[in-house]
Amino acid sequence: MQGALPLDQLQKLGGGPLYVRLKKLIEQAMTEGKLKHGDALPAERDIADAAAISRVTVRKAIDSLVDQGLLVRRRGSGTFVVKQVPRMQQPLTRLTSFSEDMRRRGMSAGSRWLDRGLYHPTPEETMTLGLFGEARVARLLRLRTANDMPIALERTSLPDDILPDPDAIENSLYQALAVRNIRPVRANQRISAVLLQEDETELLGVPPGSAALRVQRIAYLETGRVMEVSTALYRSDAYDLVAELTIGN
Repeated sequence: MQGALPLDQLQKLGGGPLYVRLKKLIEQAMTEGKLKHGDALPAERDIADAAAISRVTVRKAIDSLVDQGLLVRRRGSGTFVVKQVPRMQQPLTRLTSFSEDMRRRGMSAGSRWLDRGLYHPTPEETMTLGLFGEARVARLLRLRTANDMPIALERTSLPDDILPDPDAIENSLYQALAVRNIRPVRANQRISAVLLQEDETELLGVPPGSAALRVQRIAYLETGRVMEVSTALYRSDAYDLVAELTIGN
């Protein structure tokens, strides 16, 4: 890390107060690729010792970068670099999967599986999915990525006759279902703003207390049967949801 941050040179740099110089030094290391997304900064006391400055000065520089969203503090783990992602507009007039949406943008969609399997349904899943008897529910929980950057946390539930083997899903759920001629034709979505929990911010790589867009979807087959229910938490620094409105006659 010393090579990425030449802290022993800080006192010789010009450009205002020491905390501003340190801030610029860290930003330059990010710009030059010496500090990459997910890299941990040295402890504040180590930075202070190496640069011969006070910990108050270090804390002020790091606080500024955290406020800008360039660094994130994780309790008990340290301070980490966060790569900024380009903002994306998500139209609300088309029913697409995450993989289709990323492919349309020329980005590579990926998944990090957190959980998947067949479970006994909750009362809410039983009612919403129209389950009965000994039917089980297929649950998918995954971190969705675009060009290897965390973008969304997605929780999906489907009837087990629609998805009998959750482990068979490699990346795109809709693509895997399409092979069996199962396709949603419409969906209802409810969108709200929420504050992320601590474990969710760590998975998405955003500062503690960050906001997210929660998109709850119920998708239907052509027969009118509910095919899936899902809740996705999208990074609010990456997504804008856009709807085109027209004036009625």
